Formats: sequence, structure tokens, C-alpha cells
Amino acid sequence: MIEKENINIDFRTDLADERADIYKKSNNIVDNIDGIETNINEEGNVKITEVKIINENGEKSIGKPIGNYITIDIKKLKIATDEEIENYGNVVSEELKKLVDKHVSKQDEILVVGLGNIYVTPDSLGPKVINEIDVTRHILKYAPEYLEEGTRCVSAVSPGVLGTTGIETLEIITGIVQNINPKLIIVIDALASRSMDRISSSIQLADTGIVPGAGVGNTRKELSQKTLGIPVIALGIPTVVESAVLVNDCLNMFIEKLQLEAKSNDYLNRMKEKDNYEEIKEALIPKDYNMIVTPKEIDELIENMKDVVARGINYAM
Repeated sequence: MIEKENINIDFRTDLADERADIYKKSNNIVDNIDGIETNINEEGNVKITEVKIINENGEKSIGKPIGNYITIDIKKLKIATDEEIENYGNVVSEELKKLVDKHVSKQDEILVVGLGNIYVTPDSLGPKVINEIDVTRHILKYAPEYLEEGTRCVSAVSPGVLGTTGIETLEIITGIVQNINPKLIIVIDALASRSMDRISSSIQLADTGIVPGAGVGNTRKELSQKTLGIPVIALGIPTVVESAVLVNDCLNMFIEKLQLEAKSNDYLNRMKEKDNYEEIKEALIPKDYNMIVTPKEIDELIENMKDVVARGINYAM
């Protein structure tokens, strides 16, 4: 999502709730961060965290613009049944409707944009979702009698990546917006996380736009109301982490195991309470070992997430 990095913290995550947790841990804050409101609702395998940044203090704290961020965490997605995927799609639909209704009316035209490279599995979510979107713009124009009255006008595009097109995504989307005049854009993209547990199991919705590639240090031009002139809702899913994140998470699990066996150890307790990401990253970077990693089941996870997201968008439309 849109990056305005806190000068004291290298967040290296696109998720607003993760950033808030990192900021609180780094500054020993127990209560809410000034300028940020958080609400958590958990039911069954689904946890929904709403982060609302209400002023500049909140914006500066976690490096995210003022707006609404909704994170849907889904447990055990890797082994989800078709019925569960259907239910998760309904959850995404309900949360997406809330954001859409804040910005446009029931009949306003919407453009869905799938970012990413379909030939790189962790980055293929956006293009795969586009193939499943129920587009109606052409039918409304040429054969409206085949659609129910009141059907929303929806179009979709996957613009590819700069490395294969030679064109910035913002330039492509700007041209489309100027020609078809949608009232709102929904952008789908893969994100980066600071937790292995959240790979392909968290969905973030935000009405503040997105900066493609920001989470992995390959920042492109932002897609937002400021650059496109219309509201942009970003729907992103973490598919990768840095190897420093992997090592840090593994270290924490190792410490937890030792703690269970040793029962008490002040040194280990201090290590567990501390976020060791920065120290680990400093050790890895000189040898070019701070790689971007993804799980071996990423193909299956992407397919499941594609179904959840596509169904969520189609139901919301």
C-alpha cells in the first residue's frame, strides 16, 4: 500500500495492522496509537481487524495515509473446502461492500485492475482474479436485454508489469480511466508481510490506493485518488516475506521451545520480547542472503485465494 515510511522503523510490510503492532512494540505502547482506531472481531476461522487512521499523527506513526484498512485473516486456507471458500468469499464481499458504498452509488461504473505477473506464481494473483471477474460493460452496451435491470457496469483489465510492457501501470490505468470514465477502481495485488503465518491467509482492503512493489522495495508510481482523480480501493494478499522475516519467526519458535523446556530464562525471555528482524537483516544483507521467499504450496494457495477474492468481488458487485 502507499508508503510514507517512519524514519525510525523499516516496516517492510504492506499490512496496516502489522505496522501498528510493530510500531507499538518498538515504542513500548500498550494502548492504541494516537491517531489510530483499531477494532477486532473474530468468529470461527475468520478474524477481521479494522484499522482506521484518523489524523496526521496516525499517518506518520505507521507510514500509511489517512483512511480505512480492513484485514481479513483466514486460518487453514490451504486445506479449505469449496464450501469454506464460498463462505470466505461472502466475508470479503461484505467488507468490500462497506468500502465501495462509502465512495460510489449502487449503479456507478467500476473498473477492476489485476496487478502482477501471471508467469511468476507469487505475483500472479491479480491477473488470475481478473480472469474470474463477471464483466458487464460490453453486455450493457451491446446486449442489455440479457442482463437484469439495475446491473452494475463492471470492466476489468490486467495491465502486466513494467518489465514486460515498458509502460508504468499508472500510465496504462490513466489512459483507461480517461476513456471509459469509471467512478471507482478496485486494484488487486500481491503484498509482502512480516509474518510467515499471513502468507496467502490474510486479505487487506484499503480505500487509500496502492503503490505496486512497495513491500519488496520495488516501488512504482502510486495508484490513488490523488493520481487518478477517482477513489481507489486496494485489495491485497501477502504472498512473500523476506528471509529475515523467516529467520526471525523461526528464532521465535526456537526460543518458545526452549522456554517450554527451561521454564524460565531471563535472556531467552528478553530475546522473545524483542523484534530481532533488524539485527537479522543486517547480518544477511552484506552477503546478499536477504532474499524474498514464498512457501512451496504457493500454487495451491494462490488458486484458493483467487477463488475467494473473485467471488468476493463478484458478489459485492
